[in-house]
Amino acid sequence: MIAKDEGIFCGEQIIQTGFRLLDESSQITQKVKDGEKVVKGQELALINGRVSALLKAERVVLNLVQRMSGIATKTNEAVRVLNSSKTRICDTRKTTPGLRMLEKYAVRCGGGFNHRYGLYDAVMIKDNHISFAGSISHAVDAVRSNLGHMVKVEVEIETKDQLLEAIEAKVDCIMFDNRHPDQIKDWINNVPAGILTEASGGITLDNLDSYSDCGIDYISLGFLTHSVKSLDVSAKVMAETEGAVAYEYIGDARSEI
Repeated sequence: MIAKDEGIFCGEQIIQTGFRLLDESSQITQKVKDGEKVVKGQELALINGRVSALLKAERVVLNLVQRMSGIATKTNEAVRVLNSSKTRICDTRKTTPGLRMLEKYAVRCGGGFNHRYGLYDAVMIKDNHISFAGSISHAVDAVRSNLGHMVKVEVEIETKDQLLEAIEAKVDCIMFDNRHPDQIKDWINNVPAGILTEASGGITLDNLDSYSDCGIDYISLGFLTHSVKSLDVSAKVMAETEGAVAYEYIGDARSEI
């Protein structure tokens, strides 16, 4: 397996598991570890096994490795652009159906952190919830009356009045939704130390650096997973019989995915 782009590799266990599912006798030599930087033309792994198993497994393995490496690469880029010792980059639940576990692992390999895995991890009270409940305090009361003490509650705010109401309700985390960095700097001093803060909405790689010193704890970025470009990876599979090449295949993952 060969990298055809520069980036951050992720997918070591996919390679180890994917080929052995079809050929337990496969011998795999990993040339790079998860989270390591790779350059174009670099060998990622060498897999020896039955030709039939190699050809059946390589497309699925390539697609997953590409996807995970693309996410790790984009996450690493976001971390470097933000360049903050306080604020952490994290993902969202906007992941590919069935691949959330793998994609969130890829975010960690790129230097990011994970938000909640599902609706069961924590409650996020958004604008529509607040509208239906009538206020932030009513929404928080309704949630806490039906859930256990171990479930955290996060509230999305858009105004300073909402911020103060969320603080009064003693929520666990406050999300500053589509707020300018200067606005966050002005408001965040009102938040007590026991409440985590998060920024999301309208944040791209082009403006991410402007949030580096606004004092926020986390910045959640949906584009890390929902629209990321896969890292280009190819597999060159060769089987030999009696010392002669019987079959040679070069797969361009980007063109075939």
